[in-house]
Amino acid sequence: MVGKRHASEEISAKLAQAGELAAKGKTQREISKALGVSIMTFHRWKKMVRPAERLVDGGRGETRAPSEATPAETIKRLELENAQLRRLVTDMLLEKLKYEDELRARQEPRLRHPDNG
Repeated sequence: MVGKRHASEEISAKLAQAGELAAKGKTQREISKALGVSIMTFHRWKKMVRPAERLVDGGRGETRAPSEATPAETIKRLELENAQLRRLVTDMLLEKLKYEDELRARQEPRLRHPDNG
């Protein structure tokens, strides 16, 4: 069976409608039936949109559709994320070097023992 492709605008509209239905206390089964999609499709859409919302609001709890972000906001968000990732990688490399030095220091005394043979 060939599935129907939905445009991103249509998905956004249906997810907004789903939010309204959820606020009214509808179950996920009822919501997906009202949207005309399967429960799995509904979950896939939510999963697809959720990470993008977290990136746009920076984890502050504000939700805004990714399509509403201006190009300048998107660039600023990506630069901030890039800086955070660089710091994270740097911290991990420094920690790795520290552990390697500790390991070398532990192994040196063992290597210096003269052979009593």
